[in-house]
Amino acid sequence: MSDTIEIQHEGNETEGRYFTSVEGAAREAELTWRAEGDVRHATHTFVPTEARGQGLAAKLVKAMIEDAKEQDFRIAPDCSYVEGYFRRHPELSDLRA
Repeated sequence: MSDTIEIQHEGNETEGRYFTSVEGAAREAELTWRAEGDVRHATHTFVPTEARGQGLAAKLVKAMIEDAKEQDFRIAPDCSYVEGYFRRHPELSDLRA
């Protein structure tokens, strides 16, 4: 996996996803979310088998965290991966809903 993975984002006011293609995989890696007010619920994180264990899920979460800082929303970690990420990074507690 390249260190220059580009995480893309698409969505609207109520739902969206962070994603990137994975070479050799039929499905993209993605983190999906839905919004309730100023909180975005991280609902699911998926990384194809071909790219697991290489930090791609963390890159998806980091992209969402950067947007939270810039756009002033908080993140509800409804997904177990995002929950674990927040547990490992207590310095981000101000972004957690």
